[in-house]
Amino acid sequence: MDLSAINPVLLVASLMVAATPLLLAAIGELVVERAGVLNLGVEGMMIVGAISGFAIAVETGSPWLGFIGAAVGGAILSLLFVVLTQVALANQVASGLALTLFGLGLSALMGQSYVGIKPPAMGKLDLPVLSDLPVVGPILFSHDLVLYLGIALTAAVWWMLKHSRAGLILRAVGENHDAAHALGYKVIRIRVMAIMFGGACAGLGGAYISLIRVPQWTEGMTAGVGWIALALVVFASWKPWRALLGAYLFGGVTVVQLNLQAAGVAIPVEYLAMSPYIITILVLVILSADKSSAPASLGRTFHASH
Repeated sequence: MDLSAINPVLLVASLMVAATPLLLAAIGELVVERAGVLNLGVEGMMIVGAISGFAIAVETGSPWLGFIGAAVGGAILSLLFVVLTQVALANQVASGLALTLFGLGLSALMGQSYVGIKPPAMGKLDLPVLSDLPVVGPILFSHDLVLYLGIALTAAVWWMLKHSRAGLILRAVGENHDAAHALGYKVIRIRVMAIMFGGACAGLGGAYISLIRVPQWTEGMTAGVGWIALALVVFASWKPWRALLGAYLFGGVTVVQLNLQAAGVAIPVEYLAMSPYIITILVLVILSADKSSAPASLGRTFHASH
């Protein structure tokens, strides 16, 4: 066992990369849940985003087009959830689980011809003086642009929910959809927009895994990140900045267990690999006792005829 092989600066920098797909998916789902909808299809939308983004980036040679395609792919898949839950008024939990299973199968079919192919590399944002600073430079100023976009998106969602009229309406729909409907707000339309935004964010998170974090395509490569993102929304008590901190916490656990494996720590690899999921379950168990911060209409079906 050689713990000196672990470089703390690289550890923190890779922690930020590991946290980004989690953060993107969690922020999208947070908006969906603040609108009163529970979409358990995050994993399915992420994996479809991962293959959509990968395929478009490989075919066009542009990672940016890949990310745009991934966002569109995730949003289109979320429309299936919209049809099931907002039009057919199906159970949201069952529909979300079906969406995940459908997404996993669809991505496996789409990705058959892309196994073993390397995607075009995504350039890093290199700021002349800041990137060369010791310690701070590699940690904060030597990443790809999408990582910073994830942080900016968190700030934008926080501002929108806290200080904008649109955020107030979204929260009103999530707290009491009947009262919001009585005030004349289009509950279904607002929820459809929130669900599509969540799908686009999940797609971006999936593409980040296949294009930047692990630049390749393998079947089922999201490996439960979507489920951790769902847990993260609860962990964050539906607050964007807490979601950011939670993503870095869970990203850190993932990176540390990989580094411990590389350093040859005398713990079976399987136990280390299980650690992020065990911590997710523990966090959910601890926080499930406090349901007061959850949107009051979360998971409830809205009937416009009321």
